[in-house]
Amino acid sequence: MLNPKIIDYIFSSASIQRWNDYPRMVELVELDKQAHKFIIAYFIAKLEDGVNMTHLIEAGIFEFLRRVVVTDIRPDVFRKALQKKAPEINAWVISKLKDSIEDIDSGNFLNKFEEYLNDPKMYEKERFILKAASYISTKWEFSIVYQTSAFLNDIEDVKKSVEEEIEDYYELISVRKIALNKKLSRLIDLSGRLRFQKRWAQTPRIPETSVLGHMLTVALFGYFYSLEVNACDKRIENNFFTALFHDLPEALTRDIISPVKYSVDELSDIISEYEIIKIEDDIMPCVPEKIRPEFAYYLGLYDGVKDEFLDKINQNGIKVVDNGLAAYNSDKYNGIDGKALKQCDKLSAFVEASLSISHGIKSNDLITGKKEIVKGLKTIETVDFQAIGSDVDHYFGTTGQTQARIDFD
Repeated sequence: MLNPKIIDYIFSSASIQRWNDYPRMVELVELDKQAHKFIIAYFIAKLEDGVNMTHLIEAGIFEFLRRVVVTDIRPDVFRKALQKKAPEINAWVISKLKDSIEDIDSGNFLNKFEEYLNDPKMYEKERFILKAASYISTKWEFSIVYQTSAFLNDIEDVKKSVEEEIEDYYELISVRKIALNKKLSRLIDLSGRLRFQKRWAQTPRIPETSVLGHMLTVALFGYFYSLEVNACDKRIENNFFTALFHDLPEALTRDIISPVKYSVDELSDIISEYEIIKIEDDIMPCVPEKIRPEFAYYLGLYDGVKDEFLDKINQNGIKVVDNGLAAYNSDKYNGIDGKALKQCDKLSAFVEASLSISHGIKSNDLITGKKEIVKGLKTIETVDFQAIGSDVDHYFGTTGQTQARIDFD
């Protein structure tokens, strides 16, 4: 399952600056880029035939972890280096990550990671989709960089290079639709804008994380949870993408912090009703028709309500399950571990607070927030989220700071 070392690697991407040799009106970081890439990859994959979504998730995670390790190498230089020194670079990546991932899924995750790095033919179609998604998310970032870089003498050359690359992916239906500025491009834009909404916006925090980046950390936690409980492929897929899209409506409603949302009676119900209206008016019409039912399922829409954090199966209709999904661990049930994903969401917030406190930014909001979050950490199936939180706290050294001490007993 999750351990503090791999969590540290995941969150380190929130401090990795992108386009840092160009002036930018906003900070662009690797975590947000990877989150946007995964979202785009989902839509591309769903409009293609013969894509294994579990393989897409795995390949994306492998690429993400490798990118975190080789962050000091510019992407264009890295691609050229791989052409000549791929075995040596990949071996170095594995050596850096081995201690943090060797126990995940009884070593199977590490073995598959090594195989993926050393076999370019593994998950070939899924790799291509991820490359296309990476390009589109990079192009979206460049549109921001270009606004503040017009005075640089090489910016037009960069612009031309970026725009020409799209032709490499025209064989993918959704890439052509995005290029033609169809409805799908609105979803790409809407999700990308979540990088401008900061988590814990009411308090200083290091590193800052956006709502977009948070969505990916929860999805990654959901994936590792799924491995720990030996979930079937459909549960893995559903858990990952439910988590990845769980805050998408906040692009329309903004991030409303829990103390505000739940401090006034029935306010949360009013917000949920408004979210449903905005989803139906501004999101669902842009989703390709063939995947609208699945996408609505991921967003937690059913019977006129919205709750993505309930255990559900979807077999001839959506059904809420009270006793977990262990008895429904088969692709045919199309299950979502909503309660576990809620724990992943809480754990991500806990890590955000712990990291900042470890950097010396320990406002009352962060300290109080940690104490409240830990009260809600529970055990789901065999995964003890409170124990993971305790391990995180000790790893980052925050339990030793008296103002930030958390009682895990």
